[in-house]
Amino acid sequence: MPLPLFFRGKVRDTYDLGNLLLMVATDRISAFDSVLPCGIPDKGLVLNQLSIFWFRQTQNLVPNHLIEAVDDARCLDSYLPAESRFPCPAYLVGRSMVVKKVKRIPVECVVRGYLAGSAWAEYQQSGTVSGIPLPKHLRQNQKLPHPLFTPTTKAESGHDQPLSMDKMKKIAGKALTEEMAEKSLAIYDFAQEYARDRGIIIADTKMEFGLDNDKLILIDELLTPDSSRLWDAELYKVGQDQPSYDKQPVRDWLVQSGWNKEPPAPTLPPEVIEDTTQRYQQAYERLTGRKLR
Repeated sequence: MPLPLFFRGKVRDTYDLGNLLLMVATDRISAFDSVLPCGIPDKGLVLNQLSIFWFRQTQNLVPNHLIEAVDDARCLDSYLPAESRFPCPAYLVGRSMVVKKVKRIPVECVVRGYLAGSAWAEYQQSGTVSGIPLPKHLRQNQKLPHPLFTPTTKAESGHDQPLSMDKMKKIAGKALTEEMAEKSLAIYDFAQEYARDRGIIIADTKMEFGLDNDKLILIDELLTPDSSRLWDAELYKVGQDQPSYDKQPVRDWLVQSGWNKEPPAPTLPPEVIEDTTQRYQQAYERLTGRKLR
């Protein structure tokens, strides 16, 4: 790629376009804070195109960093000086977007609508989620009385750590913290209702925000199978594991393999890769009503 690399994450590669950025969603997959040595075919297409879909659906609730989807080979020409233009690699089409370059706020804004994952583990021990007391006798994966905003740190490596609202205010300030919580819950409320009508439960999700000239905007990805738990509404049953449209098959296989969750991660078997690819594609198609290709 004849562009300077701005940042390489576990899944996305971001390149510098001067005042803007080119964000590319790869087929890399991570689990338990490790990038696996194998990819998931079409995963980058799903993450990129589903994020674009949700950015457009929610732009009236909160602005976002999307400038343009890269959907043809000449798309980047208008963002580069004539002497720096280059033939757009075919792999960029459909899996990348031009976005604003903003100041990222180092907080993961997590919204939970169901008692799942680490929230269920904490509740079993203490009856709380992120320190918030909940009613007694709730069951695994039960719908919560109301969605909870449970922010975490945004770790460059290792595990994200839960943040109380007081600690988040020390990072982002009182007014910004309250605005991020309000916007996160509004997006979740809108998205879970939209998805439910299409047979999918959004059990929880995480978002990131940045500041564009001191104005709060959504960045990175939005409501994808990587950042959310997506369950089949028709098969949902309280008190058990749920059929999902995310990378749960990967997590399950890694746990059953006996891997100690320390790098390097093992290679997934072909059937797990294929199963995960299908789930990502189904999530996109059910939520958008469109075929991926």
